[in-house]
Amino acid sequence: MSQDAFPPVTEPDVTPDVTPAAVPRATTVLLTTTAAGAAVSLALGAFGRLHGPTGVAINVAGFSGPMEVKVWLASLSAGLAVVQLVSALAMYGKLPVRAPRWTGTLHRWSGRVAFLAAVPVAMHCLYALGFQSYDTRVLVHSLAGCLFFGAFTVKMLSLSRSGLPGWVLPVFGGVVFTGLTVLWLTSSLWFFTTVGVRF
Repeated sequence: MSQDAFPPVTEPDVTPDVTPAAVPRATTVLLTTTAAGAAVSLALGAFGRLHGPTGVAINVAGFSGPMEVKVWLASLSAGLAVVQLVSALAMYGKLPVRAPRWTGTLHRWSGRVAFLAAVPVAMHCLYALGFQSYDTRVLVHSLAGCLFFGAFTVKMLSLSRSGLPGWVLPVFGGVVFTGLTVLWLTSSLWFFTTVGVRF
């Protein structure tokens, strides 16, 4: 079967099918999901700020310490986020090649594994370190962590809602990718260039 049998996924054009009654509903759904994401961001920030940092986190066998676990899991998440970006561009027909049939599966599973790798990193940051602001890098890192999980919440809630404008998923997917990239730059890259590459 030729690749032409599987055209790239294109962004749906919802404008012609939107009825006057659907517009307020779509707006309500978008505001509700955005409010849920904002609540997650604020809750994480508040917990991280009010919770006294313990300085202790669970280590993983094979690593020399919890910081090494954190930076390598964050690197795994960031690498899979690149897979997410490229596979999304391919599915939306934004690349000069046709998306293979398995692109959707790759996109879904890379996202799942990236999120699972990010959860212990977030637990380490919240429990062991807390929301810190003693220098610019640390403040940006703390804010980006809250932004990432809030935007991720909005994106996941939007997946199961019908009638939303076609730009919602790409925009919030972009925010998730940007947040994770900033997290990696302000933690893993900083660690690798300051402390060194080690396990």
